[in-house]
Amino acid sequence: MRILAAGLLTVCAAWGQFKSTVPLVVAPTTVTDAKGHFVDGLDAHDLILYDNNVRVPAQLDFEVYPISLVVAVQASSNSEAVLDKLGRSGNLFAEMLAGEGGETAVISFADEVRLHQDFTSNADELTQALQGLKVEGEHAVTLDGVNEALRMLGERAPNRRRIVLLVAERRVRTSTVDLKSVVLAAERQNALIYWLTYSPLLTPFTAKPQKQNCDKWGKNCELAPSHAKVADPLTSLILATMEVYHLTKPDVSELFTKATGAKTMNFLKRSGLEEAIQAVAAEVHRQYILTYQPLTGAAGVFHPLRVEVKGRPELQVRTRAGYWTVQ
Repeated sequence: MRILAAGLLTVCAAWGQFKSTVPLVVAPTTVTDAKGHFVDGLDAHDLILYDNNVRVPAQLDFEVYPISLVVAVQASSNSEAVLDKLGRSGNLFAEMLAGEGGETAVISFADEVRLHQDFTSNADELTQALQGLKVEGEHAVTLDGVNEALRMLGERAPNRRRIVLLVAERRVRTSTVDLKSVVLAAERQNALIYWLTYSPLLTPFTAKPQKQNCDKWGKNCELAPSHAKVADPLTSLILATMEVYHLTKPDVSELFTKATGAKTMNFLKRSGLEEAIQAVAAEVHRQYILTYQPLTGAAGVFHPLRVEVKGRPELQVRTRAGYWTVQ
């Protein structure tokens, strides 16, 4: 499985473009110290970009580009407890992640992909959209969700940073689109794909109890689990066996996040989900944006990228995996 994932990481191509009229390689770069703290204050002389292990003259873009963000949420039957947690976090996306001048859209995917909120900067609209999420089917067409998010981002103005935030399992259950084409689409748009993931087996046990059988004043309520009814032991065993089998499939979350220079984060409770959203927000607003114009070469050649901080080998540096040359 590691060999498969490593091979797929090279299926990432891209030409990014902000205000330039020529193709640019755009490499959003995150720099942290040994304790995971962000390192600020670096300049173009500190950051060394290697294309296929050859140092190239890169520019450090100091302009702040507004963010276009698509939140793509798995809405299959095994994600009900997650949907409940997410419905109370709408303001975090608008105010912290997208930020000033930013815009956020919300889609879900189960048996199909659905749009719940087109791009907006209104926190109330986002909160309403997230609170309206509910179970929409038994399956999870994850790649279709990523593909639709990228299509939506592709229609935004070229001078915007493009980010997809997946709230989903690590692995794909079913899809109607090809994995390779989705990875290529992500790289063509220079989109960052962050992945907030959870365990379908453990998360339901953290669901907030729902009130029922209240009196006419809305008090003295009984509490009932918010997730689906408890299955009999045989059904539980079958479901658990299916989940174990599902764990043998490739981890696409790591594939997409490593290919685009983003990150995968795990959560269990609502507090963990909100901390993960805040962590993504902190990272995207403190990245260094390196760009350079590559030399013309043969099409279809993969160029791995690597960034180092001059004289600071102890620092951790993360950027996109690389790009494919095009004509």
